[in-house]
Amino acid sequence: MNRKIRVMIVDDSALVRQTLADILESDPEIQVMGTASDPFVAAKKMEADVPDVITLDIEMPRMDGLTFLRKIMAQHPMPVIICSSLTEKNSELSLQAMDAGATEIITKPRLGTKKFFEESRVRIVDAVKAAFQADLSAKRSRLPEKPRQIEPRLNADAVIPGPARGREMFQTTDRVVVVGASTGGTEALRVFLESMPLDCPGIVVVQHMPEHFTRAFAQRLDSSCVINVKEAADSDPVLRGRALIAQGNRHLLLKRSGARYYVQIKDGPLVSRHRPSVDVLFRSAARYAGKNAVGVIMTGMGSDGASGMKELHDAGAFTLGQSEASCVVYGMPQEARKLGAVDKELPLEKMAPQVLKALK
Repeated sequence: MNRKIRVMIVDDSALVRQTLADILESDPEIQVMGTASDPFVAAKKMEADVPDVITLDIEMPRMDGLTFLRKIMAQHPMPVIICSSLTEKNSELSLQAMDAGATEIITKPRLGTKKFFEESRVRIVDAVKAAFQADLSAKRSRLPEKPRQIEPRLNADAVIPGPARGREMFQTTDRVVVVGASTGGTEALRVFLESMPLDCPGIVVVQHMPEHFTRAFAQRLDSSCVINVKEAADSDPVLRGRALIAQGNRHLLLKRSGARYYVQIKDGPLVSRHRPSVDVLFRSAARYAGKNAVGVIMTGMGSDGASGMKELHDAGAFTLGQSEASCVVYGMPQEARKLGAVDKELPLEKMAPQVLKALK
């Protein structure tokens, strides 16, 4: 870039505005061009000077952030990052904001240890840079919001007796799909998972998202998908007809006991600038599933997942990347492709059918 990314911070808390400004201006590629205590102040300032990226609080006086976001997207679409506190209510409102066109969700910075603050700085700065690069035209899919649910939902925890079905489950659980996504991934995952049939192999997903938001995200996907979708818990089995979403701020690994796969939740440092990290998931899949895995890397900024997908590819797994034209940010798939880790690159709407074809 030959100029800095210009950011406006909109939040009713003066402390949050100052903390965010300090974090963002610590990066030489970012300039905070202004702050606003509510949407009315922000709109007045934007009449004279339009920012490249906005960070936007959800709960504010006079006008809430979700209403302001919808007005922005209707009149002057631009990259907007939702900056939210960690509450159940705000988790759902933030996901509604993603539906309305927001690019990313970050949590409000909090006082803590030096390590905690540095991790927050990395995440917030990366979110702004990803939003600046986002292709807003690729933000929404043209596919229907929800598929018709013809078959009854499978209870993935049910024990299905009988030797024939038992053999079928044994064969199915020998295959697994691992997926990584970041910026733009909430919509990409919706399209991908809504295309999965009831009898698909187990799916394990890392989507870069803050803690406490992944549970609400998983619940929303579960309500729109034929398959079961849940936030992963430690030792959850990877079962046919179910997708497990990594918890925010915790790494997710694929493990194997005999013929059965399960997941492990772990703390630890940021890996490839993220926790959860796609690289961590993909590397564990390369080790414990190898050629029985299918790896999928989707829209997102940076290189997380690229080296892990190369390990998957070298272990004999089929690997699939999202095409540039259908990505909000063509970063992660591009980096994986550069390493020779991607067997095939496809538009978003063709990815699920290709995964199912590969598994057959």
